[in-house]
Amino acid sequence: MSIAAPVHSPSLPVSDEDPFSEEILNDPLPFQERLRDAGAVVLLEKYGTYAMGRYDTVEFALRNWPEFQSGAGVGLSNFRFEKPWRPPSLLLEADPPHHNAPRAALAKILSPRSLNRLAPAWRDDADKLIDKVISSGLEFDGVEALSEQFPLRVFPDAVGLRQDGRDLLLPYGDHLFNAFGPENFLTAKGAPRAGELSAAVNAMCARDQLAETGLGADVWAAADRGDITEAQAPLIVRSLLSAGIDTTVHGVGSVLYYFATNPEQWEAVKADPGLVRTAFDEAVRLESPVQTFFRTATTDVVVDGVTIPDGQKILMFLGSANHDPRRWENPDAFDLTRDPSGHVGFGMGVHQCIGQHVARLEAATLLLAMIERIDTIELTDAPSRHLNNTLRAWETLPLRITLK
Repeated sequence: MSIAAPVHSPSLPVSDEDPFSEEILNDPLPFQERLRDAGAVVLLEKYGTYAMGRYDTVEFALRNWPEFQSGAGVGLSNFRFEKPWRPPSLLLEADPPHHNAPRAALAKILSPRSLNRLAPAWRDDADKLIDKVISSGLEFDGVEALSEQFPLRVFPDAVGLRQDGRDLLLPYGDHLFNAFGPENFLTAKGAPRAGELSAAVNAMCARDQLAETGLGADVWAAADRGDITEAQAPLIVRSLLSAGIDTTVHGVGSVLYYFATNPEQWEAVKADPGLVRTAFDEAVRLESPVQTFFRTATTDVVVDGVTIPDGQKILMFLGSANHDPRRWENPDAFDLTRDPSGHVGFGMGVHQCIGQHVARLEAATLLLAMIERIDTIELTDAPSRHLNNTLRAWETLPLRITLK
């Protein structure tokens, strides 16, 4: 099968910019504004792929899985013609009906009721982490001390991972999300270790490598019941690790940044701790830790007068949609009076992030522990970015706190 080339027409705006360049990855907002202003669908000439940056079209494509499939890969590579570097995710890179059983099994395991059982232990861990940070001084790197430490402390425990090898999870996730983009300076950085990291993480997901109780054991129990197959079980455990750590790390880093730069919002959440979940979702909307995902057209699809041919890749800019002034009033503001619940930071439709409840619980737990002890939080220096082809993240977040 051959894929039709993009059709240049007066109704199809063309951009010669590279959204995966170092400049745009450092600061994507100006490019995203130009993308939205150019049109509902834009051709990215460098990659021969279509792009969507407006909220309405991104949401439409996310929900319309029959015409915009994930099964051909959610990166630039097309699985119809290129073998992926690791087994595809049964959740992220599969569509119904193949997607249904794994998602149903994991949805039950990660239900709010199930996660509530983890809350007391997570709160205890959060309190201990805040104690440790405070005992080391009131100035610290928020990424290293908090946003990386807490998710890497509680979630692998919940899955049932052994202690050894956990240091590989972030490098693996970093390359995984880089590999969704083009072959560039970022994929080249991770390529030498890709095989090693993939093999190590895959090995962690085997039944005999997991604790007898935990989320990982629950996945294998679903295989024993026949809800999923034994071959699917380790891939689902791997999806827990690849989707449930990096994105939460970066989401927590985002909310710390916005509190440090918006002291009035920190005062608001101290006065009303019930706002912690709104604060996390508002930070996810603003920062969009997952900035982009690709889909592939399964037929000729007409969007706003533009025909996207069968087989063509479509790059959806989730971060751009979350800043679209057509959808959001004052979209660049961190505002806890806003209802951010319509954001696409966790996706939409059948592929909406199944671990979003985990991320919200982790963030809320850490923030509640901080609220009890910390009076003020501010930056002491300019933070630096960690660049990734798909993710939006902080490399450093120099913070100063005062105590109550």
